[in-house]
Order: sequence, then C-alpha cells, then structure tokens
Amino acid sequence: MNDIAIRFDHVGKLYKLGLVGTGTLSHDLNRWWKTTILRQEDPYLKIGETNDRSKKGASEYVWALKDITFDVHQGDVVGIIGKNGAGKSTLLKLLSRVTSPTTGAIRARGRIASLLEVGTGFHPELTGRENIYMNGSIMGMTRHEISHKLDEIVDFAGVERYVDTPVKRYSSGMTVRLGFAVAAFLKPEILVVDEVLAVGDAEFQKKAIGKMQDVSKGEERTVLFVSHNMAAVRSLCNRGIVLKNGLIDYIGNSKEAIKYYLKEDFHINKGQIKDNIVWTKNGLSITNIQLNHSSLVQTTITSGQETLSLRIEGETKQDMQTDVMLILKNQDEVPMVSLAEGHCKGIIEKIGKGKFVIERTIQLPKLLSCGDYFADLFLHHPMVEWQMKAPHCVDIHIDGYQESFGRPLRLKEEGFMGLETI
Repeated sequence: MNDIAIRFDHVGKLYKLGLVGTGTLSHDLNRWWKTTILRQEDPYLKIGETNDRSKKGASEYVWALKDITFDVHQGDVVGIIGKNGAGKSTLLKLLSRVTSPTTGAIRARGRIASLLEVGTGFHPELTGRENIYMNGSIMGMTRHEISHKLDEIVDFAGVERYVDTPVKRYSSGMTVRLGFAVAAFLKPEILVVDEVLAVGDAEFQKKAIGKMQDVSKGEERTVLFVSHNMAAVRSLCNRGIVLKNGLIDYIGNSKEAIKYYLKEDFHINKGQIKDNIVWTKNGLSITNIQLNHSSLVQTTITSGQETLSLRIEGETKQDMQTDVMLILKNQDEVPMVSLAEGHCKGIIEKIGKGKFVIERTIQLPKLLSCGDYFADLFLHHPMVEWQMKAPHCVDIHIDGYQESFGRPLRLKEEGFMGLETI
C-alpha cells in the first residue's frame, strides 16, 4: 500500500427497512442456504435501491453505501461532505469497525481512534480518568504511555474538576470534549471525527480544529472529518469526498469538492419566494413575498444599490405582534448580515385581524461584497413565538465592490447585525 493509510475497495452497506431479517422464514432459510452452504452471493444484494430518503421506493432494501472505492494517503485530512442521509456516518462506522461492510473490503494501516457520537467508547459508570485509561488500553497503549498524556488530555478537555466523577454525570459538551481529547492525544495513526464537534461551544470547536491541524500537519497522521461546516472543512482538509444517496459524487481537493457540493445544492428550484415557506402558525397565511421588487427566488443587488425592498402580504385570523428577521448567508451558510430590529431595538409591528401588508425599506451597507448569497426570512415576536419560517427562500447575487465581507458583522451580544430600515 506504500503510503496509503486507508483503502476502500468496492465497499457497500445494505440495510433492510423495517424489521430485521428478510421478512419470512422461507426467505431467511434461502439466504442462509445460498450464503453459508453454497458459498454464493447473497441473493438479496441484487434488489436493494440507492438510499434516496426523500422518495418512497419499491424495495425494502436500501444501500446506505454502494461501490465506494477510494484511497487515503498518510497525512491526508479528508473532509466527507453531503446531505443528511448521504452515508457519511455509515462510512466512518465501517472504518471504525462499529459495523461490517456488506460487500467489499476496507484496509487500514495503524491504530484508529474514532469520535462518532457523544460518549463513544465511554462507560457511563466509570470516571473520566478510568475511561481515559480504558480507551488507551483498547488502542494498545501501555499504562505508562497513557499516564504521560493524562495531564494534557484533562487540560485540553477542561474537565479537571470532574475527572474523578462518573461520565454519566457529564453534560454532552463535556463528554465530547473528553472524547476528542482522548482520541487526539493518545497518538492514533488515523483519527476519525464525525460532526459531534457541533455539540461543543465555539471556543472548543476552535481548539479542536487547531488540534486536528497539528495532528495532520505536524505529526503526519491521517484524519477523516465529517462536518456540515464548510468553512471548517475548507480550512482543515486538503481533500474532499462528496457523497450523495450512498454513492461517491465527487472526489478532489477540498475547495473544489465544497464548490461542487454547494453548486449542486445551493440554488432553489421553486419559482416564487412564498413557495419556500416551510411553516406558519395556525391562523396565518402568506399570499405573496417580494424581495428587491420581485417575488421570484433569484434576484441581483447591483453595484451602488443603496436600499433593498421587502414586502410580505398575508391574512391572519387573530391580532398579532410581529417582527421581520432577514438573514443573508454566504455559501458556507455563515450569516454575514441581518435585519433583526425586534431583537436589537424592540421595534414590534402590531397587525389586526384580516389582510395585511408588511413593508420594509432596508438600508444596505456602503461596501457590499460581490458573490452569491441566500436569504433566510422569518416573522416572529421575539422571545414569544415564531409565526413564519422560510429558510433559504431567495438566492441573491451581489455585484459588489470587494471580494469578501472579511468577517461577519456583529453588534455586541445581540448576534449578527448590520442592516437597518429607513
């Protein structure tokens, strides 16, 4: 394998929907006879469908992964990206030997440390200290080697006060902190990290990503990283694999993989903004939404444009108090600027029963960043109730003056800010 640390060779994982087994005794006996006695291929492997969770299929069998073939070289940091249900976590579970592949083979050189779910590998009745020693022993380390790393692990996890407390009394964030520290500091050749880092706070996520960079670049260890945070994947990974419905859709460098994934998933198919409303409260109906004087889902903010118009038409069966929240996000789904005057200024609009129109003229920043963005739109009474949710309801192209915002705009602890009405 030379410098190849991991090899997936035509790997597939088949699941049966519903109850375990084939469904009937005769099918189970037929399967056992074919595979165990005659040493033939499992006849039920031929009838599975690809794992498109959004559609009802004809078969009770689905391929969570199918015909997955790729190599990972020593020292590579590979980002596994894709929608929920694409097969990302299944791939990591196969590599970590949590479950076995239905077809194909996986070869890996070196010890593997995995952080797949909150509490992975921890016994709830044992203390944090005892779990550190247990996990190190499972990875083949001596007690002396574990003791040498113990202080670093506890310090990184920030759980010194609780290290002799049973893990069952830890919060999910504390458990993830300790689990990651154990996986990163006990020197595995391969580090496998699922998106559980999202459970941690911002400070810990920054520390964890920094540690993974040290692990891969400074120590030449291999990392497989699943995340929906494209900014983290871009900064951390040198290669990317895009999964779609259990199949490999794209393999390349991380920047190109992210670009491919976002291009495939970014743009909206539905024609009008109101068609992308996912929820409204009982008694409220929205008949039309216009952004930038258009009800269509794609619009352009031109260079030098000073204001952005927003109009919402609807009908309510009861009086309500509401505020408009408009968030502009980049393609990494990072909020860049938002309108949230109800939260920040206490500006609440009172609407009586019957038909209504909400209008806003939004002052745009003087220097807008060029590029493609999308808008999330909400109606709500801050800290009281949500009234309408329309995430990713408009694609926005900005013909701006500079290539990037530089950083998200914040207003103290109030969150992302930068847009005001006039």
